[in-house]
Amino acid sequence: MTDLFDHRQVRRAFSRAAHGYDGAAALQREVGARLMESLDYLDDPAIAARTPEVVLDLGCGPGHASAAMQKRWPRAQVIALDLALPMLQESRRNAGGRRPAFLPFPRRPAPVCADARALPLRDASVDVLFSNLCLQWVEDLPAVFAGFRRVLRPGGLLLASTFGPDTLFELRGAFSEADDAPHVSLFPAIGQFGDALIAAGFKDPVLDRDEFTLHHDQLAGLMRELRTLGATNAMVERRRSLTGRARFARAAQAYEQLRTRDGRLPATWEVIYAQAWAPPPGAPIRIDGIDQVQVPLSAIPIRRR
Repeated sequence: MTDLFDHRQVRRAFSRAAHGYDGAAALQREVGARLMESLDYLDDPAIAARTPEVVLDLGCGPGHASAAMQKRWPRAQVIALDLALPMLQESRRNAGGRRPAFLPFPRRPAPVCADARALPLRDASVDVLFSNLCLQWVEDLPAVFAGFRRVLRPGGLLLASTFGPDTLFELRGAFSEADDAPHVSLFPAIGQFGDALIAAGFKDPVLDRDEFTLHHDQLAGLMRELRTLGATNAMVERRRSLTGRARFARAAQAYEQLRTRDGRLPATWEVIYAQAWAPPPGAPIRIDGIDQVQVPLSAIPIRRR
């Protein structure tokens, strides 16, 4: 598959944004809080057979979800994984707290700098995989979900959120009036997200969506906020040179047509949520429309004569 995103640019953008990210991430925190509500399923003994021992916060950013899950399950090993090392440094500062002397296990989440597309974790080693607003930067969802399934224990829980294709449609339309280059990243639709989960063999997927509309006084203010969040255009085919004043003025003029009665500019964010369970061993993974089953060599009987 040809890369849609420049992943080096994704890493650079979030590395630069790490220090100021929290100040602009109100939406990200709200989405994370809504996603965290689904963890209540694991407090029901009829659903969860045991308390999670290993929890992965994938795309942890400044680490607030990692810290919350460590507090929720103090005996668990929480892994805070992010592509950008400066984000992990922020997560360590935000973890806080000391390890009580009577606890022989780490109290703080363990930081790991790695790519969601190649998780450096053992097979069937994770009980809960939590990922808030990270997967919009991954073009091959079936492949990344296959990796998630690999590291999740059978019956493990996957909770994920991502931005959908209606995100910043106003901004995309405004810049389309300025030139033909893509200025807003393309994100997967809810159907694609669900199909990728099913293809990877996940059980009982449940998907939902929210639509948030934020408002800004000027287009320049929205653009500054996106840079602060690291949510800049990372598409391979993006324009590599600076957006000139003339092009920006044309985009701003087009955006002005959307100004609301209260005098502000709307910016839509579509959020997709997914919950699914890792299947038992031997469940098929669908690759190119064909169900493929992996059977361990030890399970194949050998007939001896």
